[in-house]
Amino acid sequence: MSAPLLALTLTATSAGAAPAEAVPAARDTARVRPAELARLAQRLVDAGAPGVIVRVTDGSGRPVEIVRQAPWAAREQRLAAGDEFRMGSNTKTMMAALVLQLAAEGRLALTDPVEKWLPGQVPGGSAITLRMLLTHTSGLYDYTLDPAVLPAILGRDDRRWTSRDLLAVGVRHAPLFPPGTRWSYSNTDYAAVGAVLEAVTGASLASLVRDRIARPLGLRHTYFATGPHWRGRYAHGYEPDAAHMPDAVPERFRDVGGVRRGAYVDVSGNDPGWGGAAGAVVSTARDWSRFTSALLSGELLPPAQMAELRRTVPMDPERPQDGPGAGPGIETGDTPCGTVWAHDGGMTGYTSTSSSDRDGRRSAVVLVPTEFLFEFDADPELVAAHQALLGAAVCAMFGRPAPDGPSAPGRERDGQDG
Repeated sequence: MSAPLLALTLTATSAGAAPAEAVPAARDTARVRPAELARLAQRLVDAGAPGVIVRVTDGSGRPVEIVRQAPWAAREQRLAAGDEFRMGSNTKTMMAALVLQLAAEGRLALTDPVEKWLPGQVPGGSAITLRMLLTHTSGLYDYTLDPAVLPAILGRDDRRWTSRDLLAVGVRHAPLFPPGTRWSYSNTDYAAVGAVLEAVTGASLASLVRDRIARPLGLRHTYFATGPHWRGRYAHGYEPDAAHMPDAVPERFRDVGGVRRGAYVDVSGNDPGWGGAAGAVVSTARDWSRFTSALLSGELLPPAQMAELRRTVPMDPERPQDGPGAGPGIETGDTPCGTVWAHDGGMTGYTSTSSSDRDGRRSAVVLVPTEFLFEFDADPELVAAHQALLGAAVCAMFGRPAPDGPSAPGRERDGQDG
């Protein structure tokens, strides 16, 4: 889950970071320091990334957009700031927004047990509430760790997965802990959320995203993918081929399907349907900035639901008071430059990170068209370059220079974000 950004937030507080609320950020757009962001973006590409899109706004001026790309990838397709991108687990933020909208309309309640909406589909569902699903405290096993889903993750299975299919994979495993007693990231939570959304509304997730979020906000390049096809110009995503995959990547993840491009495989034609409500949304850096701004500013939700969005549970059991917290589809924590509300995502060929301040006035989005090397910390130089860029983008969002010193270390996770 959210490994690069979470590592940044976990280490920041222990280093004595001052949250944004404690020290007001400067509002001078010159403090965004685009030259420094460009340098770090190029460093990431030089370390082996196929490319990167960076979009930062400090809330007081025109956003800074930076695009860098490796020459070999540019020969295939020139990356652009407005390219559509598979947002992976950032999808969860949008799904949570939909649930909170329905709660505001009185069509469901976060205290509803899963059993109410999905009778007989989740063992122990009477003790699992919708809020537990949204905050990853249900204890449900992560379906992306089941071997049945691996061929789809690798792009070697074109089966169309439904929310109920993915939920069924997750719940055939024993739960990790009693509901509500711990926090543990699980894509199965959001497979269940997707199934609940469909049960409550009788509508598809694609239509809910379109009618409740994309159209009202004017997001022309944001949609829930229902197949491998894109609607507009898109970023090509890549993974190393089996011969060039680092040893740190588990053997079962090395044979990725797609179109060979030298030492890489272009996976942009693969179907992201296995991500479902946990990860199938497509968007752009510009659209996603607009969405997070609308969400955190209260444009999409009334005050009662905004309070629910910001009500978090501890993610680190050793730091329940001052550590990072998880709300519905969003995470928060302190960085050296301020407190962020954020999420990120990984889907084969695509890594995305989105950060905002509490009110959605400032945002930073970093999109990199590759994933496995980050997911498994397989290339330390690449991971370090990525974290340096993420840290600088967050600081630029707050109008502050990035602090000196090494970036926070990443964390390996044996699985996929969805």
